Amino acid sequence: MNNRRIRTGGKLAAVFAGAAMAALLLGGCVNQNQTEETSQESDKAAKDNSVETLLEIDDPQEKAAVEAAKKKVASMEEEPRIIATSPATADICDRLNLDLVGICKSTITDLPERYDDLPAVGTAMSPDMELVSSLNPDWILSPSSLQSDLQPKYEAIETDWAFLNLRSVPGMYRSIQELGEIFDREDEAAAEVAEFTEFYEEYREVNKGKESPGVLILMGLPGSYIIATENSYVGSLVELAGGENVYAGTDQEFLTVNTEDMKTREPDVILRAAHALPDQVVEMFREDFETDDIWKHFEAVQEGRVYDLTYELFGMSATFRYPDALRELQPMLYPENAKDEQEAKQNSERAVKAAEDSDATEKTDEETLKEAVK
Repeated sequence: MNNRRIRTGGKLAAVFAGAAMAALLLGGCVNQNQTEETSQESDKAAKDNSVETLLEIDDPQEKAAVEAAKKKVASMEEEPRIIATSPATADICDRLNLDLVGICKSTITDLPERYDDLPAVGTAMSPDMELVSSLNPDWILSPSSLQSDLQPKYEAIETDWAFLNLRSVPGMYRSIQELGEIFDREDEAAAEVAEFTEFYEEYREVNKGKESPGVLILMGLPGSYIIATENSYVGSLVELAGGENVYAGTDQEFLTVNTEDMKTREPDVILRAAHALPDQVVEMFREDFETDDIWKHFEAVQEGRVYDLTYELFGMSATFRYPDALRELQPMLYPENAKDEQEAKQNSERAVKAAEDSDATEKTDEETLKEAVK
């Protein structure tokens, strides 16, 4: 492009990604050098679950970064060349009516039709940087959960980048507001926020006053699983529904914990989600719960409150299908009668069947398989 700038964008991008798009939980702004005072303020903000608090962007550094990025884009002679490296970021771009020059490859997730003819730049976890660079992008958009792996790669080419906070639904809408401002899509962003606001104002009353169940969330990977805390997307959905994560209180997104320690938490409900290759993961969970003797001592297992979650709804990044995810969770967390209990089991059975029918392993190439099992 004739408006390519010299490499001054690195500092701006670092501020923008670190402050404006870093991993947030329910409205707190947390950068990679977060102070104790900022942490306390974030905790306080998280307790106020009004829509205004959830979506408010009030950090001066964050605002300045967004404003600087907005001016930079406005000064360009042409529309910015944008690459979305994950299905979730592509969906956001579609909602904001943004054109792309490149998009991720996905074997089990449908991508927006408007981007059908674009070059595929590789998977979300491992984009082909040679191809990415050849597309001469002005901006690369990726989920913040992959920032540590991808940021060094993006810094090596002449471009700006932003890691979107997709670890929670409110975080996703904060990112949408910021992208709308930067790329002159404020009307589209406002429409999306209005849709969430209407949903949330109604949904927040659904489980108000009910006793919160203790929930253990297992995120399955091919061959192993980890604990999903409230800082993960699945964990944020459980929290939004009013559930209490039995591993709450950490600043980590995922934890590696042995089953003996899980037993000490005695969850009311055990949820099993899949990250990559869901067909392998559901079989792994089935075998582990049948062969590892300790599981039969969990009250949740004895009472039949172990549920598999639909992989398309409960992944690593927030998506616009969160209402469907919350509806799936409802009878699992708050069964009020036998009908609810039966619905919860049916939801779980459908999730298993969808995973098995996905044929994800068969559809996934060798390179992606290697990334999935890391």
